[in-house]
Amino acid sequence: MSAFDYKKALADIPHKPGVYQYFDVDDTLIYIGKAKDLRNRVGSYFNQENNQFNGKTRVLVSKIRRISFTIVDTEIDAWLLENSLIKKHQPRYNIMLKDDKTYPWIIIKKEQFPRIYWTRKYVKDGSTYFGPYASVGMMHTILDLIKETYTLRTCNLPLTPQNIDAGKFKVCLEYQIGNCKGPCQNYQSKADYDQNIEEIKDILNGKIGNVIRNVKQVVKTASEDLNFELAHSYQKKLVVLEKYQSKSTVVNSAITNIDVVSIASDERYAFVNYLKVMNGSIIQTQTIEIKKRLDESDEELLTIAITEFRTKFKSTSKEIVVPFPVSLVDENLKLIVPKLGEKKNLLELSQKNVLFFKREKLNQYEKLNPDLRTDRILTQMQKDLRLTQLPQHIECFDNSNFQGKYPVSAIVVFKDAKPSKKDYRHFNVKTVEGPNDFATMEEAVYRRYKRMLDEEGTLPQLIIIDGGKGQLSSAVASLKKLGIDKKVTVIGIAKRLEELYYPGDSFPLYLDKKSETLKIIQQLRDEAHRFGITFHRKKRDQGTLKTELELIPGIGKSTADKLLVKFKSVKRIKEAKEEELTQLLNKKQMIALNNYFSA
Repeated sequence: MSAFDYKKALADIPHKPGVYQYFDVDDTLIYIGKAKDLRNRVGSYFNQENNQFNGKTRVLVSKIRRISFTIVDTEIDAWLLENSLIKKHQPRYNIMLKDDKTYPWIIIKKEQFPRIYWTRKYVKDGSTYFGPYASVGMMHTILDLIKETYTLRTCNLPLTPQNIDAGKFKVCLEYQIGNCKGPCQNYQSKADYDQNIEEIKDILNGKIGNVIRNVKQVVKTASEDLNFELAHSYQKKLVVLEKYQSKSTVVNSAITNIDVVSIASDERYAFVNYLKVMNGSIIQTQTIEIKKRLDESDEELLTIAITEFRTKFKSTSKEIVVPFPVSLVDENLKLIVPKLGEKKNLLELSQKNVLFFKREKLNQYEKLNPDLRTDRILTQMQKDLRLTQLPQHIECFDNSNFQGKYPVSAIVVFKDAKPSKKDYRHFNVKTVEGPNDFATMEEAVYRRYKRMLDEEGTLPQLIIIDGGKGQLSSAVASLKKLGIDKKVTVIGIAKRLEELYYPGDSFPLYLDKKSETLKIIQQLRDEAHRFGITFHRKKRDQGTLKTELELIPGIGKSTADKLLVKFKSVKRIKEAKEEELTQLLNKKQMIALNNYFSA
């Protein structure tokens, strides 16, 4: 930081809430941030003992050559100012909000006898917009409700009072079939039309209860006045409204005008879901994607998303339901983390939505770029297993024997979370007598990495031992002999409860049964077992055949080996021609072999 005197810059920054901006050597704005205390926050970037930042943040700090700041009255003001500046300047190191601009809106057009329709273009022309709707199906359901309940015009005629009074228009087919009341020829008054529009606005704002009460009153009054035709038409409207209300009400109707937000994130992306609740109904919902640029916390990302949502949806709610405490001080806002009840249910609904959205988006990205899946899995494994580096190279050991005989060890290798079969290896146990699984594991691990060191090969980042604490201790003993026990991470997996053991730790680690980390470890273990069993059976079969051949007088171990190498099985030896056998056997052995098979 010799090119930038940050201490001098810090001296001019006050302990006040505000927004700070970083500029590079070309005086280009590269980052915008907010803070409750500007000096403390900016100073944290230059604290030499602070290791909380990742590599990208350290790169950002190395590029800073100038700092400017803006003081505001409150933290909420800093929050809003930061959001608007980021949108305006889009600095390189700030997060990127990704939002589908094609989400549809329902528009009430600003005109005489307003039309109501859906659009994907938000134009500031004085019209009233409702949305955007993340669910196109829900939007069409609402429009169908409006069409079924209210008779509104669909034409784009300029229905000014002058044009109507001049008789410029004639009613169309929509009037004839009952879908329009003919305001173009003064068959429907402006006041009656506007009353319908106000009721529709209430429905779109979630105040459907108010509309239902008004409709019920009209039905009652019309019935008392013996106006059964009017009562019948409004009764049909009431049925449609109540049916819609039963589908849209998901919480207690006493809960009104609140916002609900939740977040799901990984190393690269964050996803934030928003629900707007009015009078017990969710009237707006959307999920946005945020691409991380630095090491932003979930709390920071959530506050940015809240600003985005409240601005877009013009929210006036004083209460926001959040999944964890957010240190945002604003006397006009109340942020709560519900523990139970209807608001807790709403938060869980939001969390289900954001997790589904995250899973779908990541699946899309990974289909287009399979390396993303590999990086995500390895990063998750590193986090779950508390590794110091990505486990790009993993090796797994398994032992097999048959009643203490024919012991073998097998090693399978995964690279980038996929089997690398060309690197699989078998070991014939050389130094162990009898059934001793611990000693067999110790020999296999020692031989594997002794050879790897001799050949100057690259050590794996993770070694997995199929077995519990005993087998793990044996593997660690070999690693210590070779002096590499501090260079690699080794863990044992016990079959019974899928427990993971670390050297020196008597308490196992349990991973979620559905986690991808555990699935990869299980795949390694199962593959090592399969590979080892295949080799073990082959060796066992050969050993059994040798024993059978050695029972024949005059045929010893050496001759039995030669026969099996050439003919592969006792059946083929029995069916072999005499001239083939005489190449390996003398006359006395031939007589003994024929006597054995003919007996």
